[in-house]
Amino acid sequence: MPDPVANGLRLAPDALTRPFDPSQFKFTITDDLEPFRGVLGQERAVEALQFGVAMPRPGYNVFVMGEPGTGRFSFVKRYLKAEGKRLDTPSDWVYVNHFDETREPRALELPPGTATAFIADIEVLIDNLMATFPAVFEHPAYQQKKSAIDRAFNQRYDRALDVIERLSLDKEIALYRDSTNIAFTPMKEGKALDEAEFAQLPEAERERYHADISALEERLNEELASLPQWKRESSNQLRQLNEETITLGLQPLLGPLSEKYAENAGVCAYLQAVQVNLLKTVVEQLVDVDKVDAEARKFLQEQYCPSLVVGHHASGGAPVVFESHPTYDNLFGRIEYSTDQGALYTSYRQLRPGALHRANGGFLVLEAEKMLGEPFVWEALKRALQQRKLKMESPLGELGRLATVTLTPQVIPLHLKVIIIGSRQLYYALQDNDPDFQEMFRVLVDFDEDIALHDDSLEQFAQLLKTRTSEEGMAPLTADAVARLATYSARLAEHQGRLSARIGDLFQLVSEADFIRQLANDTVTDAGHIERALKAKATRTGRVSARILDDMLAGIILIDTAGAAVGKCNGLTVLEVGDSAFGVPARISATVYPGNSGIVDIEREVNLGQPIHSKGVMILTGYLGSRYAQEFPLAISASIALEQSYGYVDGDSASLGEVCTLISALSRTPLKQCYAITGSINQFGEVQAVGGVNEKIEGFFRLCEARGLTGEQGAIIPYANVATLMLDERVLQAVRAGLFNVYAVRQVDEALGLLVGEAVGAADENGEFPEGSVNARVVERLREISEIGMEEEEDKSVEAEAAALLAGKAESKADAK
Repeated sequence: MPDPVANGLRLAPDALTRPFDPSQFKFTITDDLEPFRGVLGQERAVEALQFGVAMPRPGYNVFVMGEPGTGRFSFVKRYLKAEGKRLDTPSDWVYVNHFDETREPRALELPPGTATAFIADIEVLIDNLMATFPAVFEHPAYQQKKSAIDRAFNQRYDRALDVIERLSLDKEIALYRDSTNIAFTPMKEGKALDEAEFAQLPEAERERYHADISALEERLNEELASLPQWKRESSNQLRQLNEETITLGLQPLLGPLSEKYAENAGVCAYLQAVQVNLLKTVVEQLVDVDKVDAEARKFLQEQYCPSLVVGHHASGGAPVVFESHPTYDNLFGRIEYSTDQGALYTSYRQLRPGALHRANGGFLVLEAEKMLGEPFVWEALKRALQQRKLKMESPLGELGRLATVTLTPQVIPLHLKVIIIGSRQLYYALQDNDPDFQEMFRVLVDFDEDIALHDDSLEQFAQLLKTRTSEEGMAPLTADAVARLATYSARLAEHQGRLSARIGDLFQLVSEADFIRQLANDTVTDAGHIERALKAKATRTGRVSARILDDMLAGIILIDTAGAAVGKCNGLTVLEVGDSAFGVPARISATVYPGNSGIVDIEREVNLGQPIHSKGVMILTGYLGSRYAQEFPLAISASIALEQSYGYVDGDSASLGEVCTLISALSRTPLKQCYAITGSINQFGEVQAVGGVNEKIEGFFRLCEARGLTGEQGAIIPYANVATLMLDERVLQAVRAGLFNVYAVRQVDEALGLLVGEAVGAADENGEFPEGSVNARVVERLREISEIGMEEEEDKSVEAEAAALLAGKAESKADAK
């Protein structure tokens, strides 16, 4: 029979869980419900997001903080898309050639939805250019004017030669000319002389011919001195004719475009620049009929066709862009390069936009962990948000690693909200280490990890399940299944009055249960499918816990569940392996002996104990001193260890078991091994709540069940943890049958009384404990150890005095000598 001390601390079966009954719901299956479009139980986060999105001033970007699986990501995207539809659609942007400085492309802003049409218009212009030129140069009017210019030049040239030719004939000299040369030849009787005939002439006559030819050559030079000017004038006239002809040919092509885009000053300026540049391009590329081919068309496209940066649907609203891989190029765009005979080259046509271009005028959603893991991104993003300018450049250029000519595109005004989704640790780290972060991300959207249970929470919970199952094409859930899922959610939250906000884990279980339903050819998902899914997951992830249980049953790991022992008790721990967590009982042992070493935490001494565990052990010293050593110094040596623990130990949940074990060792009082204990204490002996209490109780229960339940076995937990109990049905059945018990304690004395099996004694008004009680025996033992220490100190003092006396006598003898 349990002792009277246990009766007052035992918890009733109803206190060990929060039952969710199907009768609480007003539906049979979830298809009877309306869908739920909000986010469950996150009112604070929703209000913060609404404020951040609506706030128009710069710097009010949003950081969404919370743990994965709480629905933060899906809700943010859904809310932003709904908001974006109500907002104005931002402008379209294209890059065009800057003809004066090709390394600095110009950005053109266009009304939303018109960029594609503008590019198509330029494509049509290029087609028309190809059709118009060189056809206009073959027009009779052009040919006549060109012939007139050529004829005028030739006439001036011929008139000059005619003068020289008349003069030469007067002097019996013939003038010969071809396309390149002009020559003079002596004549005799109307016949040109060859060299032999000329040589036979008298010397005086030859000299005369020479003198006349020299005079004619000088006169020819005088007559043709203006020839370069004639050529220049002729070329200018021809160029002017070409320009006039080209302008006339372009007018029907560019005129309608100028009228269509008359209200856009940037486009009009670009079209004017195109017209000016075409005067040169047409002459160079489109005069020769044989050269007007695909290469010419490609050249025209490379010169004049705009490069699309971003184009929107005219009524699409503000864009919402999620960049899943936020590299520098994916966010800010990149400048691509081509090769020509081994050399790199680029142009405005090779500018590739990034997520910031697509999100400009709307919202950009990023994951903090991924973004901060990419080089250059965070600093460049801050710079863009501060300057409100979107600049496309290569980050390697700043490092001097870009060994080729690059572009400097014109910056684009940046107006957008950046929403970063990340963990709490990352948010606080950025706040502490980056002074710019708080200035640019002033809105915090904090998603809770659990949800308080209100009147409408369960209904919304069921509606949320209905929405997700409908979206994923899964079968509807019965009311029994929803009640079981609510129980599971409360278990995840570790609280009887809350549901877990880790919706992702819940939907994972629903999808696994739906798969089991499909295998069973059932039409709806019931509680039985949920149970089988939970058991299947426990089996998949239960290898380690099963192995540890086998080792305990085989005696490899020493854990007693019956009998009593001095300086030993069963503690409760939680192990996390992958995505599973399970409770494992562990023996706590303590030894006490005279000395001044204090309480030695073996885990800390070998660097296995983490700071919180070490803090819990150090608190024991404060508790023992204030509780038992008010009239003498606390001078003991004690060792505490978590037996057969070979990994790192953290948390202070073993401190209650450690103080009970230490008191057992001090008072030489055996502790019952049928109990396992968990709890944290403060220096006043008050028991504080711990985490993982459900897994801890179930871990000890599995061991007791495997060895055989006796009705005496049980778990001792802090009373503050009662509200966190959501125990497995197997444990609840054993408790209802009286085969297993759970006890809740508020003070160390209550836990100690359970382990000892009797009241340990309460202090009277003078601070003294009843004679023969456990607490009284602790005081006696501590006094004995203290006195032993004082006697040792006295002995050492006497020895020191004797040694000093002998040393003094020896010194006096030496002086006498």
